[in-house]
Amino acid sequence: QDFAGQDVIARDLMLISVSTPPEKRAEILALIEMFRGKVVDIAQKFVMVEVSGPESKIEAFIDACRPYGVKNVVRTGTVAMSRNAKKQAD
Repeated sequence: QDFAGQDVIARDLMLISVSTPPEKRAEILALIEMFRGKVVDIAQKFVMVEVSGPESKIEAFIDACRPYGVKNVVRTGTVAMSRNAKKQAD
């Protein structure tokens, strides 16, 4: 759908796997909290995080994680809905 000229809410969703050496784990968990991410899996050497929001937030989180070692990233791309969308009756 074309949202040109409309007031929309747009979000991306990302799963990212970041290396977590034991001495850096607290830093990485603080970073996740700062970006309001959600830990969806944790292991001895990595943490998998879900982050959603505007594309700029997703890109900023990826950049912030690079020094720790980004192992894998998957993204939905942008999803959007018009703020003026009418509710449909069930």
